[in-house]
Amino acid sequence: MMKQYSTFKIYTPGIFFLLFLVGSLKAWGQGTQYQYLSGTDKDHTVDWDFYINSGQKSGSWQKIAVPSNWEQQGFGTYNYYKDTQNPEEQGKYKYHFKLAPSVKNKNVFIVFEASMTETEVKINGQLAGPVHQGGFYRFKYDITHLINHDGDNLLEVAVRKRSGNESVNQAERKADFWLFGGIFRPVYLEIVPKTYIDRIAIDASANGALALDVFINNANSNHKVTAQVQALNGQPVGLPFSTQVRTGQQKVTLKQRVNHILPWNPESPNLYNLVVAVGDGKGMIHRVKQRFGFRTAELRQHDGFYVNGKKVIFKGVCRHSEWPESGRTLSKDISLLDVKLMKEMNMNAVRMSHYPPDQHFLDVCDSLGLFVLDELTGWQAKYDTEVGKKLVKELVVRDVNHPSIVIWDNGNEGGFNTDLDTEYAKYDPQQRLVIHPWEKFNGTDTKHYPDYNYVENSVLYGNEVFFPTEFMHGLQDGGQGAGLDDFWRLMMKHPHTAGGFLWSFHDEGVARTDRNGQIDIQGNAAPDGILGPHREKEGSFYTIKEIWSPVAIETSYIPEKFDGRLSVENRYIYTNLSKCTFNWKLATLQLPGGQGLKAKINASGHAEPISLEPGAKGFLQLNLPVNKKQSDVLYLTANDQYGKEIFTWSWPLKSPANTFKRQSDASSSKIEVIVQAGGLIVKADNIGYYFDSQTGYLQKVSTQKGELSLSKGPILAGAKYALKTLNHYFSGDDYIVEPEYEGGQQFNVKWTFSPGRPAKLNYSYSQQGEFDFSGITFDYPEEKITGMKWEGRGPYRVWKNRLKGQQFGVWHKDYNNTVTGESWDYPEFKGFHASVYWVTIENKQSPFTVYSDDENLFFQMLKPVKPAGATNENTNPPFPDGSLGFLNSIDAIGTKFQRADQLGPQSQKNIQLNYTPIKGTLWFDFR
Repeated sequence: MMKQYSTFKIYTPGIFFLLFLVGSLKAWGQGTQYQYLSGTDKDHTVDWDFYINSGQKSGSWQKIAVPSNWEQQGFGTYNYYKDTQNPEEQGKYKYHFKLAPSVKNKNVFIVFEASMTETEVKINGQLAGPVHQGGFYRFKYDITHLINHDGDNLLEVAVRKRSGNESVNQAERKADFWLFGGIFRPVYLEIVPKTYIDRIAIDASANGALALDVFINNANSNHKVTAQVQALNGQPVGLPFSTQVRTGQQKVTLKQRVNHILPWNPESPNLYNLVVAVGDGKGMIHRVKQRFGFRTAELRQHDGFYVNGKKVIFKGVCRHSEWPESGRTLSKDISLLDVKLMKEMNMNAVRMSHYPPDQHFLDVCDSLGLFVLDELTGWQAKYDTEVGKKLVKELVVRDVNHPSIVIWDNGNEGGFNTDLDTEYAKYDPQQRLVIHPWEKFNGTDTKHYPDYNYVENSVLYGNEVFFPTEFMHGLQDGGQGAGLDDFWRLMMKHPHTAGGFLWSFHDEGVARTDRNGQIDIQGNAAPDGILGPHREKEGSFYTIKEIWSPVAIETSYIPEKFDGRLSVENRYIYTNLSKCTFNWKLATLQLPGGQGLKAKINASGHAEPISLEPGAKGFLQLNLPVNKKQSDVLYLTANDQYGKEIFTWSWPLKSPANTFKRQSDASSSKIEVIVQAGGLIVKADNIGYYFDSQTGYLQKVSTQKGELSLSKGPILAGAKYALKTLNHYFSGDDYIVEPEYEGGQQFNVKWTFSPGRPAKLNYSYSQQGEFDFSGITFDYPEEKITGMKWEGRGPYRVWKNRLKGQQFGVWHKDYNNTVTGESWDYPEFKGFHASVYWVTIENKQSPFTVYSDDENLFFQMLKPVKPAGATNENTNPPFPDGSLGFLNSIDAIGTKFQRADQLGPQSQKNIQLNYTPIKGTLWFDFR
């Protein structure tokens, strides 16, 4: 330092002070001191004394971990939606603390990051200040005059679930989420000098223009406020800048142009630190450091939402702050987990529903890159103006400097106090947009749960910037990814679109302490997520990942003559595709009966780099080897500029008919036929096939290992008909069994048994009009099935309107009876599976494999159980009668609020306009 300022005599005293002050920022320890009274998160808590007046463990003083929701510590009463039980529940806390001698002659504040819902604070028997009303907001009291510097201090806190202000109860505690109680975020002391910086509010534009409001206390005309922008490694960026303070002045504004900055956006979340200090001629008195980013957010009427001059498409989701075992008490690890999962789904935005989140969540959104809509609580009911003004101030003052926050939400779904709309700007020098989620307001249309027709009309007639802040309402396995493909394509046609926000990120399951840890999802009220309560991934996770991929490759199949060129579109907002890498692999897949699932990689390589600006289209060149068709599948992975996978596409290179050779294995066995009363038995290769002469169905199969209970098939899905006659005859070395049916539809079945080959089933049918599904089914007892292994797309099941996101390969699943959103053993076993080339039915009798000659075949494994919490049939679509289905078409699934047929073209019933036969071939191998 002495060497650096050896020529200080040439500077004026003012300039010398600035340089001295900035150069001393690291060396001097005048930052705010913090003393935690509670723990810092759900995994680091401190025990306080606690008493609750009702519910579990009520009536006596005990210990409780702080921070926490008291229900999750085994106290009190659970409530969802409204306080129907023990509405006057109240908890009392006590905690003793001491202060270090260095605290003398300093100001001491006690800070509560959040406490549900009404909080009274006493220090050494005296009120710290007015009772705080509102459960999701940071508040603090100046307790300098109440503390004992030389000994013990007693903190007493009384927390009531219900507020004495009825508007707070209506806004916060009559809402579609869990209503907890307790001090659920940290409590700590802030210790500052007598002259100190209370807070700062930053306006940092994408062009480097920087303005900040600095709020100071006890300053006079001898004081200066100085600021310096730093890179995250501490290196100064630009010159320091300062202003003189007038005596009694409580706010000063500083401005500076910072050159050569990198702006913040979710694709490149560039961040800086701003160090602000107040000092006098003797040196620095107090300093604060604030992380921030340069970015500009604005709504352009009848156009779109812009950040840094680029039109933004929100690919967003709504998130509750919740973890099953700890309620709303979370940790930075959970914030990291959640944001990384959102980024993995190629999301770029998140809406805080329906309250401000933990600070560490916003920190992670800043650093990893997500647009944020920050929300004042108000679920279909609003705060009154007096309390609302206080809470808006607490919300904005805490969160104003996060570059990730681009919009303020003033309530939700009618919970809008319009008197508060202008309050945000009082504390936000950036003047961010204020919206009313669900309403047309301030140039936006944020309609919740529009059906496809509403979106289509908005595309035709809408003038507002359109971005539904809730849509595709998930329930069990419905919504979210199901229907999203059609919705998104249509929404992108809107001339003023800004994307949208899915409802919701995860199921709100709570591990209830009064039910031995059983997770409660409140029937169909809370299982709305793309993920389970512990962030288990549903099938929609991968569908969203593909649909929202910023690299779009729409090729659905690889043609016979493929030159390695794939059409590609850059759907980033800010990033050139030259920053991405593309890796391909050619693989041979496991055959049935093989060990494991791992594919053999035959060749791999990189696509040629491609430069495409956002919105541009071009061609990706893979440069595959000439023998590419000897492999079974082509994989292509796109990685972003940070090396993270964007998506992996996969295409089979062979048809099912060319994948497996069906020729004879040179067996010398002969066909034996037995005709008996009521049936027909065909024996080939020591396998017996039993047919019912009344129905023509296969009744059972006998092998050397015993009987297989495969029966009642093939049945034409959804059709009624009767057996006319059961024909059976030799044709050369083959034996043919050919039922002849009559009824409302044509249905032809032909079994062929050949020595040394699997049994071959040819079928054809004609179906006209609308139908849910088509194909053939068999029965096999569910209680005997133990698993399935298959080649096709997986590992998740699909719906007609949720086909994207799955990979082609060989997959395996053990049996489970998962009900999506009610149990979380994913992927679900039961349901439709796409592009199945072969499937092995693992069972307690003898595994058998069925091959297909149709590359577009769907395989139905059993029928999913109807969700216990279902109140409508939207997310419980019909299934064929059989338990094993080989289907040419399947049905769609709806959302919580919409039937499937309201979700767009892919969600309509299947339709056949004529009687053109649909044909299929299956091979049943019981050997």
